[in-house]
Amino acid sequence: MTLAWILLGSALICAIALIGGLARLLEPGTLARLMRPLIALAAGTMLGAAFFHVIPQALSATGPRQAGGWILAGFVLFLAIEQLLHWHHAHSGGDERREPVTALILIGDGLHNFLGGAGVAGAFLLDARAGAVAFAAAAAHELCQEAGDYAILVRGGFTHGRALAWNLASAATFPVGAVMAWALQQRLDLPALALFAAGSFLYIAASDLVPEIKENQRLGRALVHLACVIAGIVSMAGIAVLFH
Repeated sequence: MTLAWILLGSALICAIALIGGLARLLEPGTLARLMRPLIALAAGTMLGAAFFHVIPQALSATGPRQAGGWILAGFVLFLAIEQLLHWHHAHSGGDERREPVTALILIGDGLHNFLGGAGVAGAFLLDARAGAVAFAAAAAHELCQEAGDYAILVRGGFTHGRALAWNLASAATFPVGAVMAWALQQRLDLPALALFAAGSFLYIAASDLVPEIKENQRLGRALVHLACVIAGIVSMAGIAVLFH
């Protein structure tokens, strides 16, 4: 039954990779207005999942010093992956550079999804409720990321169909990592794997998502973004209280 839930969650993550196709149905201005509130909501969801679900559950099975080390390991490894992708922001101007950028995006996203799948499955194996919330948080993040990746691939010269196909291929590493974690669960330190996932959540929220919503200087929109972050956090806290 646990494997069935892991596979169901992984299938959802893969389906989200096709979200870019829906972006074609929206006006560019509408998509731009929706993107940052969604990013803010995803940031709050990931922070809430880490602090109210994954970390408390894993702490009950490991010491605080060891827990801190695994959280930092997840944070730092995802920082390393991000560093490989970071040059995209400074090197996306010329046509001759676009193809390497798209390849790097796909490789980095595939590795990110593989590690994310393993970490979230580890959280699920440790505690079904914490794992379900971790999957939900990962899905919220993927909803924003895959739409952005799709835009990068199309801008890099991919056709719409090819961009969707490669986005789906990079997302397929999520179930690979999740199933591998399930198959090796007897050999893995599941609390450590769950804490590793929490570290990755904290990095993604703090480094990727929050800076996106801090750029807007208009007070009204800034307050909307803050409200979305708080809504994501409160929703995760509410689930924690409901299923305590």
